[in-house]
Amino acid sequence: MATDVDLPKRQITPVPVPVIPISVPQKRPLEDDHAPPVSSPLNPNPDVKPNKSQSHDDIAAMAREKPARSKKDTLKKRESKGGLGADSSRATPDPKVKELPPNESSPLRYKLAPPRPSDFETARGPVFTAHHEVPSTDGSTIQFYETSEHVYNKKSYHYLHCIADPAFPSSFYYRQTEPEPYGAHISFEDAATHMYMDQQGRHITTDKGFRTARANVAVRQGRWYWECKITRGTIKSNGDGNVQSNGHVRIGFARREASLDAPVGFDAYSYGIRDVQGQKVHMSRPKDFFPPGEEIREGDVIGLEIQLPSEHLHRKVVRGEYNPAVDLLDEEELSTEAANIVRDRIPIRFKQHIYLEKIDYHTTKELEDLMNPSPAGPSGTIGSRPADKPNPHHQVPALRTLPKSCIRVYKNGVLMGTPFTDLLAFLPPASKPQVQVGAREGMDDGMAGYYPAISVFRGGAAEVNFGPEFWFPPPDILDADGDGDVEMVDADTVKVAGAKLDRVRPVSERYDEQIVEDIMADVVDEVDFWMRDGARVIDRTGGRDGKAETTAGIAPGREEIKELVQDD
Repeated sequence: MATDVDLPKRQITPVPVPVIPISVPQKRPLEDDHAPPVSSPLNPNPDVKPNKSQSHDDIAAMAREKPARSKKDTLKKRESKGGLGADSSRATPDPKVKELPPNESSPLRYKLAPPRPSDFETARGPVFTAHHEVPSTDGSTIQFYETSEHVYNKKSYHYLHCIADPAFPSSFYYRQTEPEPYGAHISFEDAATHMYMDQQGRHITTDKGFRTARANVAVRQGRWYWECKITRGTIKSNGDGNVQSNGHVRIGFARREASLDAPVGFDAYSYGIRDVQGQKVHMSRPKDFFPPGEEIREGDVIGLEIQLPSEHLHRKVVRGEYNPAVDLLDEEELSTEAANIVRDRIPIRFKQHIYLEKIDYHTTKELEDLMNPSPAGPSGTIGSRPADKPNPHHQVPALRTLPKSCIRVYKNGVLMGTPFTDLLAFLPPASKPQVQVGAREGMDDGMAGYYPAISVFRGGAAEVNFGPEFWFPPPDILDADGDGDVEMVDADTVKVAGAKLDRVRPVSERYDEQIVEDIMADVVDEVDFWMRDGARVIDRTGGRDGKAETTAGIAPGREEIKELVQDD
């Protein structure tokens, strides 16, 4: 251990005496040759000059550490210049402008050949060839025709008439249209083959097995009513179970996925009523519905009313956001909400007609399994817990049901009851297109919904009545001559006076609404395409404009529109 003698002596550090400034220090005046070494918005192009207190080596080192950045104009300035090739710049780097892909923002477009002069002509209906006559229950004669020279909705494709219009250049001049007969009627294109109709689309029959036809109107929300009169069907039923009839008829509602080569009620996509014993049918499971002794015979008028929640609530259900404690309170008034309608369609030719072809909604595995359940449970083992029944909160969107939805049935003006409640949801993603090139899931094309449907079997015949003049109108049917004034609430919501969810309306009025929706969708598509083209009209007929080659979302062109061929 060291002693105190060995330790060095500490020395006191001298402290300089502070100098008190005589006056407040002033900022150092800038020299004439002073300039910052780094570019800034206030000094976009500095000319660095060495000053007396800075050497050339220091300037070079500073330039290596902080390279100069050129000023760039703002995005608005660059857009105002119209892209004339000027060297625009700004102080900060350009933001990454991400163009929305066509599969999220717009319908798909295809480069097509110029329209033919005949494409601008009014759309024509099918060709009618007299086939046979059928006596009606009132003593008159019904003339049935075989339709031809028109396309059929089959093989997972849906066809709609279109016409070339000079007012729609960004949409390749094609927009949707309707041929005669105008108004709600049985669709000639949306029917199975070997079905015979009259020229107005009100009467239908067949000499084959069960065939189904849908109306040209889709019901998506609200309460709607239509009637069907049995002109040829069951005459009487004997006590031994034998039925004397001239054929059979089934009526109901069907979605786009429902098969047309089977009766309504065959699968999970349709709900039907049998003429035999007045049974209800869903997923091919007939169940008693009419009281004992009641059935549907020739001359009876069957009225069907469907009730669906608003599309706003419907979208909450399919998105998994439905809250019954809150959402059901908003269902008193029927309000129209801007839906994201995306229609991927392409014009095609069929004989003397031109149609818009789109990929139709297709059956899903979940609903196929619901119709034909496997003995193995969801886990794949025998005896495991059965899967949950369809409900509004089901984990699978296709198995979610619509709250406050139902179908009511009337016979000759008398309410027979409510055979179906909690109908399955149909808005995407509950409905999906067939998996193929060009098909996109989750897109609502505006055609999804429940369609009035009618099935006939071996001579069975029926007449439809979509209103507004009904044979047996329900008590609370909405008068077709009501005011229906439009009340503007705000910029995004329009309330239709008198058109509440709890009022029954004729399906014929839904046809008028559907025409308005189609026109608005055509205008929106045209404006959307025009904006994607830089707010200018570009000639896209056959790719004559070279600028069209670089536009995203347009398929390669061809010399002529595709010609469709269908076999019976």
